[in-house]
Amino acid sequence: MKINKQNPVMVTGATGYVAGVLVKRLLEEGITVHAPIRNTQNSKKLNDLIALAEKSEGDIKFFEANLLQEGSYTAAMQGCEIVIHTASPFIMNTKNPSKDLIEPALEGTKNILHSANQITSVKRIILTSSCVAIAGDNADIKQSPQDIFTESDWNQTSSLHHQAYSFSKTLAEKAAWNIYRNQSRWKLIVLNPSAVFGPGLKLHLQSESFNTIRQMGDGTMKMGAPKWGLGVVDVRDLADAHIKAAFMANATGRYIISGHNTTLFDLAQTLIPKYGNQYPLPRKPLPKWLLWLIGPLANKALSRKMIARNVNVPWNGDNNKSKRDLNMHYRPLQQTMEDFFQQLLDHKVL
Repeated sequence: MKINKQNPVMVTGATGYVAGVLVKRLLEEGITVHAPIRNTQNSKKLNDLIALAEKSEGDIKFFEANLLQEGSYTAAMQGCEIVIHTASPFIMNTKNPSKDLIEPALEGTKNILHSANQITSVKRIILTSSCVAIAGDNADIKQSPQDIFTESDWNQTSSLHHQAYSFSKTLAEKAAWNIYRNQSRWKLIVLNPSAVFGPGLKLHLQSESFNTIRQMGDGTMKMGAPKWGLGVVDVRDLADAHIKAAFMANATGRYIISGHNTTLFDLAQTLIPKYGNQYPLPRKPLPKWLLWLIGPLANKALSRKMIARNVNVPWNGDNNKSKRDLNMHYRPLQQTMEDFFQQLLDHKVL
């Protein structure tokens, strides 16, 4: 299937952390981006993207749309061969996970794909899922052959009451594959990134990634950081993966997009050589028993079950398919963390 770069590309969530970097790359490639957003009159949110378009070879056009409003994406999708769906809320602390996480992730994905069934120009859909749709907890790795997560794995342990965000991403991706199998005109490619770090187009202070690195530098973690296993990918590498998945003819199926298997504690250690003398970065691993004791009291989103199944338990993901099919090359972890931390310093957040 040949994709014409002269046609516009639709990107949902264009004002978000991941999509913002992706839109920048598309504009630099000279591509016209169709950006459906909730409120086209909110000029403050759009200014950065407008400024990018003015400096690039590409163009951006905004369309009013709502994830939960059926058919609201059809105008933005007209003429697009490629649709990239990144929009999905990432909230760890919520009193109503069904409304705040499940509904927008699941119904939003269904809305986008059902709209694509009506727009004949659409040839390929890139869905930004997550590695949490592959595994909900690090302890799930014991169910995987050779103790490594691969694209064949599915999260089977998350629920509305345990790891609700992970549950929302799993439901949404499964729904996408079901819709895909019931048609034959467009191709579905799913990216499953691990935890996303690195400098965004602008500061997204509500992002869990920004919140984590800010806590490393503001003293919140000065007593230590847990050895909570996780995979990490640079947001710039993730943007690259989206473009390759969109335009490379051989891209197919799911892809784990993850550069490094690490822990929260080890992430903090990458910052010490450059910033350790100026900021109270965590230098000791936080004992699991201590986090188990006080964690749920300090953070309502942190349950003892989550701590038991993830702290001191390694996360190990296989990124070989992304390297083989998409020719992915991942940045060094230290570069990602230093660039990310520096962005907060440049904006005087720390």
